[in-house]
Amino acid sequence: MNIIKFTNKTNLKLNNVKYKAYLIGDLPPSFGFKYNDKKQGIYQWFNYKGLTWVIDKEHWTKFL
Repeated sequence: MNIIKFTNKTNLKLNNVKYKAYLIGDLPPSFGFKYNDKKQGIYQWFNYKGLTWVIDKEHWTKFL
């Protein structure tokens, strides 16, 4: 079973992995692609309560 714990309005922990919330218009420019000219993008996310949740930057290297 997945455990969700909100740390504040824009951050949560899902199974001890930190995620940050974004509105659709505020997504980072690297969102939506895996690799582009030797740059790694964000291609894993989930939607919850009207927000798009992306793994926090300090955890990207562990999961991407």
